[in-house]
Amino acid sequence: MARIGIIGSAGRMGQALAEAIPMAGGELAGGADKGDDLAALVAVSDVLVDFSSPHALEANLDAAIAAGVPIVVGTTGLEERHHFLCDNAAERIAVLQTGNTSLGVTLLAHLVREAASRLGEDWDIEVVETHHRMKVDAPSGTALLLGQAAAEGRQIDLASHAERGRDGITGTRGPGAIGFASLRGGSVAGDHTVYFLGDDERLALSHLAENRRIFAKGAVRAAMWLIGKPAGRYTMPEVLGL
Repeated sequence: MARIGIIGSAGRMGQALAEAIPMAGGELAGGADKGDDLAALVAVSDVLVDFSSPHALEANLDAAIAAGVPIVVGTTGLEERHHFLCDNAAERIAVLQTGNTSLGVTLLAHLVREAASRLGEDWDIEVVETHHRMKVDAPSGTALLLGQAAAEGRQIDLASHAERGRDGITGTRGPGAIGFASLRGGSVAGDHTVYFLGDDERLALSHLAENRRIFAKGAVRAAMWLIGKPAGRYTMPEVLGL
């Protein structure tokens, strides 16, 4: 039975993970939060799932590396240096980092990549996401994941084509741009739609999360899949065999 340790166990996702692990046939090895003995948790875990915070990621990866334990990183709000840390860790252990652990979103990203690759550049791409009022980062990690999928489909660099936070006199839409819009309110677990807008027609690919349990289920499946994998950087599409 897989022993899964939760980093960030006191948070909403941590609590959802604690419920999802036994339902998936795993064993909860324990949890750790700020100020807890992380090394003790790592020592009794076959795999770790991290939904804590970006500033804690380096210490969490170091602990996983020291014990040779694979880790699933679902923390959002990561910056370029955090991805660099994941790359370095992946030289020593198996690391699966994703902006969204939902199996449905994983398939959506695949479809977005396909649509972007097949529709011409005259189709504009916009990513719209809605989350609960307590979410602190924007765009969401999932929105960025979907934007990256669109960029890969178009074979362009997302950073140089992303348009965010439009306000005031912004000028016309940049050619080839991938736009992002973020809505906040209520208790929405997470809604994402990628619009492909052409002349006289529109295509919308959407995923609506009704409960964060879906992210917990996907994270547990990813964690169990990651056990025994050699050192390297892994992705959710690989978990689904895409």
